Amino acid sequence: MRRHPERSAITRPCPAALMCLTLAVGCGAGSPEPQAPAPPTPAAEPQTAVAGPGLAPAAPAAASPAITVEPFGEHDGQPVSLYTLTNTNGLVLKAMSYGAIITELHVPDAKGELADVVQGFDSLADYVKQNPYFGATIGRVANRIKNAEFELAGKTYKLAANDAPNALHGGAKGWDKVVWKGEAKETDQGPQIVFTYTSPDGEEGYPGTVQATTIYTLTHQNELRVEMRATADATTLVNMAHHTYWNLGGHASGTILDHELTLMADSYTPAVGLVPDGRVTAVEGTPFDFTTPKLIGKDLKAAGGDPVGFDHNWVIRGDASELRPVARLKHPASGRVMSLSANQPGLQFYSGNFLDGTLKGKGGVSYPQYSGLCLESQKFPNSVNVPAWRDAVIVEPGEQYVHTMVHRFTAE
Repeated sequence: MRRHPERSAITRPCPAALMCLTLAVGCGAGSPEPQAPAPPTPAAEPQTAVAGPGLAPAAPAAASPAITVEPFGEHDGQPVSLYTLTNTNGLVLKAMSYGAIITELHVPDAKGELADVVQGFDSLADYVKQNPYFGATIGRVANRIKNAEFELAGKTYKLAANDAPNALHGGAKGWDKVVWKGEAKETDQGPQIVFTYTSPDGEEGYPGTVQATTIYTLTHQNELRVEMRATADATTLVNMAHHTYWNLGGHASGTILDHELTLMADSYTPAVGLVPDGRVTAVEGTPFDFTTPKLIGKDLKAAGGDPVGFDHNWVIRGDASELRPVARLKHPASGRVMSLSANQPGLQFYSGNFLDGTLKGKGGVSYPQYSGLCLESQKFPNSVNVPAWRDAVIVEPGEQYVHTMVHRFTAE
């Protein structure tokens, strides 16, 4: 397999049009779709902007139905804020500064009726206590690293084996479990939240200090745009991922086995104990063939695993450094469709195998097995331990890691 030059992609400065009115700073430290009925007015009122360190006091912001922010508790002595974004078509996104987590996303069905299509909890305490990465930003390194160790620049680094014997999703306290700084603003594309976090040298065993950014934009074209960026002051690893659990029927509507999935991938990376070892295998003739639309439940048992289900990385067609179609998910009963584009070489499709009904989600609803699925664009899992892949996850000083995902919501 070739090496992946996308790791050195550089982000250009944002257009001036994006530098709009800041409404909140904080937390501790195609053509538009037909209009959907407007959701209930959020309980929180828009807040006045807060001046950051070294900044003059911010002028009161004009009231805007597009953005609100409210307190959502405290973690590690830092306040956590919950942001609500509403686009011009009535779609509603909620995200909090703990873990840069998306907690709600309300999108319309074929009749224009809104439903919250992401799994999650009602309280910060539940996210801290029992979250299986619902809606989170994963870092520094998403997915698994074999035997919780890697070699870099002649030195061996030992990590927390939080998915024994492997390291998973950044370690025992990855970026999904820290408080990020948040700033909400209106842009010409739609309302936006910018979350930032400084990961210190040695955090969870990784070298170098990393400056990380996650940006959520709810566009007026009914897109959720996720942009993840990072820079480091020393050679290190970065492989960020977004980990929302999707159910297009609504977060409490049952399983996702009746969803129709298409993956723009002709091959996948087989795994031993859920860890790829460098092999790349064609999907044709296997349960992993989603090159044409297929119900997720059709071949789920044939995928095997313990527990049974899909938890694999697919090799996406095309130039891995370019934003291109990755997946299409449809819920036939509601007509909701989510089309995903990304600029990463791989996509982890996880069918919610480890959910078992014990978690009480929003509204006290139990989330049974297969009740939500994840579509995580990423560098290949365990890349650092596979010679042909390792360069893709290494970030040098002066380089910028850039990861963009665009979720486009339609109905048919």
